[in-house]
Amino acid sequence: MAAGDIETTPEFDRIEGLPLPREQMRLIGHRDAEVTLLEAYRSQRLHHAWLIGGPKGIGKATLAFRMARFVLSHPDRNAPQLALAADLSVEPADPIVRRVMAGSHGDLLHLRRPWDEKGKRFKTVLTVEEVRRTVSFFGSTSAYGGWRVCIVDAADDMNASAANALLKVLEEPPEKCLFFVLSHSPGRLLPTIRSRCRRLDLKPLSTGEISQGLEMFDRGGKEAEHAATLADGSLRRAIQLLDAGGIEVANGLDRLIAALPDPDLRQVHRFADVVSDRKSEESYRIFLDLLRDWLDHRLREDAAAGVPPARLVRWSEVWEKTTRAASLSDALNLDRKQVVLGAFQALGEAVRGKPAA
Repeated sequence: MAAGDIETTPEFDRIEGLPLPREQMRLIGHRDAEVTLLEAYRSQRLHHAWLIGGPKGIGKATLAFRMARFVLSHPDRNAPQLALAADLSVEPADPIVRRVMAGSHGDLLHLRRPWDEKGKRFKTVLTVEEVRRTVSFFGSTSAYGGWRVCIVDAADDMNASAANALLKVLEEPPEKCLFFVLSHSPGRLLPTIRSRCRRLDLKPLSTGEISQGLEMFDRGGKEAEHAATLADGSLRRAIQLLDAGGIEVANGLDRLIAALPDPDLRQVHRFADVVSDRKSEESYRIFLDLLRDWLDHRLREDAAAGVPPARLVRWSEVWEKTTRAASLSDALNLDRKQVVLGAFQALGEAVRGKPAA
């Protein structure tokens, strides 16, 4: 490393050129959820833990940080100015806002999948060691004498040991603490974790709200409109589609699915080469997301049409098989191309009426 260079730890889930949720002062959509949090904070029955659920990329973390800034800036719930607040906005010039944006506020703990310095990549799970940081965080005196806030982002990434460690602190919460447990699939969390949280589910964003968000981040035009329709309610997905060649991935996937059960193998291999390239991480993730969405929509359409249950099971098996293969590939650093090829093989077999192997 050259003199003067500073090596910084990468930020999980960062999209180059865009603010992280802790840096984002504006919330797109979710007005009802914001009012629910504000009214709960002003009430005398504030729950210590909130399970914020909804698809990835719709603003769960942005809302959690918005609430955290508000609580840390207004520690007195009985203050007269709190009764006048119409939303959770805080003046950008507030010193607390700057600390939260910098990730340096002593009363805010953000738990995410950690960076593996040795492997130079993010770990595949939110580890128990990360969750146990809550012990020292809540075991010490508040840095500013007010509330302490912990954001678990996302709880879906926890392994069993981490989930049990989180459950323990949720069962015995310290005074003046707030937990925001974010989950893309709340129903899959431990029932004991769900039972100790107040549920707050966010709806996918509308196409208009996604377009509004894209304009806010200087992304417009025909491709932006297309991305908004493909994004399945996720602003993050729409941005990735535009920035990471996702429109091309979507078009390529559509062409190959249209040719099922026997797409041209050369085209399948060329497509797999593109989306599995290690230099194009986002393309691979976009492919998996788009495939999941297509299978989800197909399941819903077939169920509404009253097709035999065996056919519905086949679509579910395709996603389960692909998910297992992708997880194994990530854990063992295996060839992602085989994940993509395996997905198309499973799709072809499902169309022919064979169960996924």
